[in-house]
Amino acid sequence: MAAAPSDSIPSLMGAWVYSEYGKTSDVLKFDPSVAVPEIKEDQVLIKVVAASLNPVDFKRALGYFKDTDSPLPTVPGYDVAGVVVKVGSQVTKFKVGDEVYGDLNETALVNPKRFGSLAQYTAAEERILAHKPKNLSFIEAASLPLAIETAYEGLERAELSAGKSILVLGGAGGVGTHIIQLAKHVFGASKVAATASTRKLDLLRSLGADLPIDYTKVNIEDLPEKFDVVYDAVGETDKAVKAVKEGGKIVTIVGPATPPAIIFVLTSRGSILEKLKPYLEGGKVKPVLDPTGPYPFSKVVEAFGYLESSRATGKVVVYPIP
Repeated sequence: MAAAPSDSIPSLMGAWVYSEYGKTSDVLKFDPSVAVPEIKEDQVLIKVVAASLNPVDFKRALGYFKDTDSPLPTVPGYDVAGVVVKVGSQVTKFKVGDEVYGDLNETALVNPKRFGSLAQYTAAEERILAHKPKNLSFIEAASLPLAIETAYEGLERAELSAGKSILVLGGAGGVGTHIIQLAKHVFGASKVAATASTRKLDLLRSLGADLPIDYTKVNIEDLPEKFDVVYDAVGETDKAVKAVKEGGKIVTIVGPATPPAIIFVLTSRGSILEKLKPYLEGGKVKPVLDPTGPYPFSKVVEAFGYLESSRATGKVVVYPIP
């Protein structure tokens, strides 16, 4: 194993932990003496600089996935950005000192890691990580992995391609903001429509939406125009089926799915982040951070409370992790 100087990696660390299922405000506690995880041959140890929160984090804490979850106690957090401080013997892509980011859980709902990113150190497989784009801060990088990979995989499953039109339901959320950008700038959609509340329509325009739709005033089922693809990021496939062209595709990340919509769960891969790196470094695709953040490490419970309120725009990030 190549490693940072041994005296610079402590044996214990601070981390947020829950030992029973429930609301994060009730079960999530800070523990200053959690053992720093040991790494396997295909893993690196990351000194965490920033982490972002996702709905899957609090749904997991509520026990929604307990049948396939890893045993408690759990350090939550899927998204990470930080610095490699130790590498396993089989790791070839990264070295000590590299700035990396990624979604820690290759399979989001089946045996996700007990040690997530809301800790001072975390372990991750080489294959789920990528080098941090040079133009992005750790805060910006931490906001991306799960959301942008989900956006990308859904667009691939929907077979979006140049010249096709797309409607995004929930365009101002963590995933939706990336669906708009990827559809426009990576997949070459001919028209991007997206829904949001009144005050977020300008954001949709700034991300590349050709048709921002105020869902408080417009019923998407009544739109005269139909779309080649509908990407549902909020759980409204019953409405989506009325907005898609005959023979078109509907994908959703929130069940249940009304046929012909298909629901999918992300398989996390660092290769997607590497593929999108030119778009990120070129500024065509940008992180979208909620303006209430970033939240300090001491305010993780408050950050979850805000995310759970469904008011977030873009991503909620925790930084710096000391």
